Amino acid sequence: MEPKVVVITGASSGIGAALSKNLGAKGNKVVLAARREALLKQVAAESGPDALAVVTDVTSRIQMEHLRDVAIDAFGRVDVWVNNAGRATGKTVMEVTDEEFQSIIDVVLKSTLYGMQTIVPHFQERGQGLLVNVSSTLGRVPFVTYRSIYSAAKSAVNILTANLRMDLMAKYPGIHVSLVLPGIVDTDFHRVAQTPMRMKAGERVGNAIVLSADEVAAQTATLLENPVPEMYIPAGASEFAKQYYQDVGAFEARMVQR
Repeated sequence: MEPKVVVITGASSGIGAALSKNLGAKGNKVVLAARREALLKQVAAESGPDALAVVTDVTSRIQMEHLRDVAIDAFGRVDVWVNNAGRATGKTVMEVTDEEFQSIIDVVLKSTLYGMQTIVPHFQERGQGLLVNVSSTLGRVPFVTYRSIYSAAKSAVNILTANLRMDLMAKYPGIHVSLVLPGIVDTDFHRVAQTPMRMKAGERVGNAIVLSADEVAAQTATLLENPVPEMYIPAGASEFAKQYYQDVGAFEARMVQR
């Protein structure tokens, strides 16, 4: 595969960092974006000789546009843009504060919109490109109620992604828009988001196996060669979603009884 120029937000840790290292090891030129400069530079050092770290606040449209411009100035183009930045809180619907609500919406939803609006015109000029929005199975099946506002924001990401894909489909067949929906992943996300239980890769939580960030990154990386509209990780999670929509009431009752 010809090396790609790939921009990844939320790349200082977790899935973003793992994806940066995965793609960099394959010879791709990765542009890493996040706010934590020291961690970002460390990941860049482990992502190949051409990796570029750009300190970015993804909740700022101006900074997202700057990220795009730096990538194009450095490498002449952007082939792939991954909206991966995220944040959550461990609050139910009735517990979420105004500040927490706005923070999650800004980091999860607004940053995704900014990323889409920032890079798609560049893809349209070139007639090709791949946009990847990293969502969550929780954006499709709200089975963890203390992730209420996070799940709601990811659900909105799902809808934005689908609408953009349909808007581009007829006129720009060379532009692909993919949604990635991971299950439970062993990252610092759970510590920061006040997860009440320990999450370790390989262990079982209910009917799900906790994934490593490397596993999610490896699957996501396949989109560069074989873009698809949606990718559940693991693939079996799509059956979980089907069960939910087949009978929402029965599914929710089973979840509550556990």
